[in-house]
Amino acid sequence: MSYQLNRRKVLQAFGAAGAASAAAMYAADPVLGATLGYDESIGVDPATYAAPTGIAKDSAGKATALNWLRDHGGEVTGLSDRIWQHAELSLREWNSAWDSAELLKRHGFTIEWGTGGFPAAFTATYGSGKPVLGFNAEYDALPGLSQKQGVATHDPLVYNYDAYGPTYGPGHGDAHNVLGAGSIGAAIAVSKAMKRDNLTGTLKVYGSSGEEQLVGKAFSAKAGVYNGLDAYLDWHPLTSTLADWGTTAALMSATFTFLGAAGHGGTPLGNKSGLDGALLMATMSEYLREKNVAPSGRFHYAIINGGGAPNVTPDMCSIWFFVREGSPARAQVLYDKIVECAKAAAQASQTRLVHKFHSGTWNSLGNKVAAEVLNDNMVKIGPPVFTAADHDLAKGLQRALGRPEAGMSTTLVPLTAPAPVYLGGPSTDAADVSWQAPKVTALVATFPIGVPHHNWAVSAVASTNIGHQAALSAARYLAATSIDLLTQPDLLKRMKDEFVARTAPAQWKSMIPDGVQQPLYQPPADFLARTGQTFPPAGITWPVPQVVAQEHLGTTGPALPPVS
Repeated sequence: MSYQLNRRKVLQAFGAAGAASAAAMYAADPVLGATLGYDESIGVDPATYAAPTGIAKDSAGKATALNWLRDHGGEVTGLSDRIWQHAELSLREWNSAWDSAELLKRHGFTIEWGTGGFPAAFTATYGSGKPVLGFNAEYDALPGLSQKQGVATHDPLVYNYDAYGPTYGPGHGDAHNVLGAGSIGAAIAVSKAMKRDNLTGTLKVYGSSGEEQLVGKAFSAKAGVYNGLDAYLDWHPLTSTLADWGTTAALMSATFTFLGAAGHGGTPLGNKSGLDGALLMATMSEYLREKNVAPSGRFHYAIINGGGAPNVTPDMCSIWFFVREGSPARAQVLYDKIVECAKAAAQASQTRLVHKFHSGTWNSLGNKVAAEVLNDNMVKIGPPVFTAADHDLAKGLQRALGRPEAGMSTTLVPLTAPAPVYLGGPSTDAADVSWQAPKVTALVATFPIGVPHHNWAVSAVASTNIGHQAALSAARYLAATSIDLLTQPDLLKRMKDEFVARTAPAQWKSMIPDGVQQPLYQPPADFLARTGQTFPPAGITWPVPQVVAQEHLGTTGPALPPVS
């Protein structure tokens, strides 16, 4: 008996109504068709696909770029380490953004601050004319993932003591310090080749704020920031090294705030608890999972302000939801169910609901031609090289997390065609950019095999030689591929033709409704002065209107005479 699922059965499990062809998928959901059905429509079979070779060409420009990275890699890794030390949370990456822009400026890029209305975002530009190549640079850290550099047991660098609830400081548990530095290194290396070898084109590095909250590029794409790009080059840290043209999850982000009336926990009658509303919403949403969430769907949440002491009934509590699915339409269906849970929870807890939509981003659009030229360059350059000490550190972290002690990945994963179904996973706001221009996507071994994203063990290696080798390898892959796009116009045309064919039936429209204001934090005065910005950005209401509980206490019924 075979336990292998055929395509129709997998699609049925996925919730695609048993669609048996790319045409049916396009008809049911054009976005899924563009991301999952296109390859089948042109005859790509994941079982027999073999990556082509000979696409990546040796050239003087490519040699110049790679030699610059060889000789100046310390500039790239130094930036990565400085960003790791800053460990700044999303939308507040003041020092990380400044250091990133300053390195680009020293190498001849012009800097424009405030991209997309985000003070910690910038656009760095070099050269002129066509083609226009964009590079993604991120630099935000995550809350609670502080960890000492190179230490293989959980030992936070920043530990915040509180007698009733200690916390850890932020840390680069997704290695965005490595990501930003690697992309910036690639762009600088390409600029050196353009100057020395007379290559024509424009390079744009987008310093992107707030990726972990899926807001920076989503709002920027809606504002048209990426219009005019011919290609967009991106990479992300992973446990393996490969080129990719698969998809990601579409995502919607919102908070639900429940407003009640405060009182003493010892005399709770008549109090109205915002925490009750949030917990009821969480509980009701959990009952959706069995019968209302397809294998491709995800939702998860965090309670933001659940009260400061058990003897005070909190009159305000917010719960923050991420809702993920395989396409915007599918995400909307699941999101609407979550919203109904919020309404019911407010009614049951006798609280007032304030529902705030923060951001939404599409699923990623792959590009087969882009993945193939990237893969060919990766094969020529080779995987990251790690030392015995690197492997020892990796094994120590794996041991601490109960994973097999396999060390670091040392090989390239062969390029494979994406599966014809999507069964869920992470999201990125770079997905919205992938619907504006062909996207080149590399994944590079940056943390030990078996270690998940958003873990303290990633923070532990992100500023060691492991992170350095990942940043430099990613820079080489993106730089070499960029040179091919600058010197092989037919190759770039093939990428763009594929992009047009994929997007024809599914035109992109931002998932962010008109009138939604991006989440922002006010920058320090010295950052505004250094970057020449004013606050708030144009079109932003500041201060943001307050959300305040003004509810009446509840009634316990008519007063009764004392019992004698």
